[in-house]
Amino acid sequence: MKTEFTDISDTQKKVAIEIPGEVVDAEIDRVTRDFSRSAKIPGFRPGKVPTKLIQQRFREQIFHEVTSGLIPNAVEEALRERGLEPVDKPNIRDVVVNKGSPLTFTATFETVPPIDPGDYAVFTLRRPPILVEEETIDKALNELRERSARFDPVSGRLTEQGDSVVLDLTREVVSGPNSTEMPPKQLKPDTHKGVTVEIGASANPPGFDDEIIGLDMDDAKEFTLSYPTDHATSELAGTTVRYDVRVKAIKRRTLPELDDEFAKDIGDFENLGALRTRVSDDLNKEAEQDADRQVRAELVKQLAERITFNLPEALVNRELDRRVEEFARRLLEQRVDPKKANINWEEFREQQREPAQEAVCSALVIDEIARRESLSPSEEDIESEVARYAERTDRPAATVRAKLEQEGGMARVEIGLRREKAMNLLLSRAKIITV
Repeated sequence: MKTEFTDISDTQKKVAIEIPGEVVDAEIDRVTRDFSRSAKIPGFRPGKVPTKLIQQRFREQIFHEVTSGLIPNAVEEALRERGLEPVDKPNIRDVVVNKGSPLTFTATFETVPPIDPGDYAVFTLRRPPILVEEETIDKALNELRERSARFDPVSGRLTEQGDSVVLDLTREVVSGPNSTEMPPKQLKPDTHKGVTVEIGASANPPGFDDEIIGLDMDDAKEFTLSYPTDHATSELAGTTVRYDVRVKAIKRRTLPELDDEFAKDIGDFENLGALRTRVSDDLNKEAEQDADRQVRAELVKQLAERITFNLPEALVNRELDRRVEEFARRLLEQRVDPKKANINWEEFREQQREPAQEAVCSALVIDEIARRESLSPSEEDIESEVARYAERTDRPAATVRAKLEQEGGMARVEIGLRREKAMNLLLSRAKIITV
């Protein structure tokens, strides 16, 4: 087999391959024999069709099977001899195959060149100071107080700013943007029973608050609102909407006093001082974790800067896909349908390009350091990681592992653990300065 390699760039390569004619002919004959056993041609018994007729009748199918069998093995052998590992499936082009002649083709692929991680004995990393101010603690306590608010029924007066009003509500789009015709997607009225609306909330439609202020229990009202063309809800932007509301209840939000009784009500705290201490401890812990994340981010950035070549596009696209899928998964966990969320996915993907490139660069350097340091996860490490994943997804560990093995996911688990070991090694050696 003849091969000729061409460097298109540091990461993109092309190899021209020629498979000897005798190898090609032998494969053509083998595939032809397989076809002759099952070929059904009028005038001939199965297995008795002349070889020449089989090759004429099924030429395209035979050549397709021949190239499908020979080309992948030839590419694998050529790359193995050069010690090259493609990051994605090679692109096969210019295939020429004929009986009695060599099979020729080209394969273009991306690969990662040798990586020199440089001196990684000691990194100098910056760490923000841990400082939780009293006003931050006060803010956290007030947020607890806000979440503990109760809604007391109101009687003897009309609705006013700040009230929470329970409504039966029907919404109907009566005209679309720049048109007097109803948009086809909004023909049916949208009805909700027992909807709670806080008068003055930022999420309320423009002008809605003014319409429901001054209503009494059991009052009904019909009104129309015009939504601006730049409204956050794209389906309503530029539309005119008719509302039909009926007041079912009026409530007023009441905040509890920030005192010892409040502390006892929300947890096992002796008094407000004990609650304040717990809040302070939690905020300090969060600040420590945030500082750790910033140190790791600084390390990732410095590692990424050691890659001086243009990255293989396949690796960047793979990381972009992973980030988009991860964001969609988080939306689903919050019970938000990614397809119905008002998100420009192409724009979101492009916004992730720079951090994705940094992540790929740092991962390449970390993998090389792990190789040089002979780092690999133990079976206990793998079992612990699978168990943690199983706990997060509320499934048995054995089921999770079986699924990962079935889908080839165990390799990703091992890669992640190996990289974590390398990061911990670098952090243990790093000089960390509080700034």
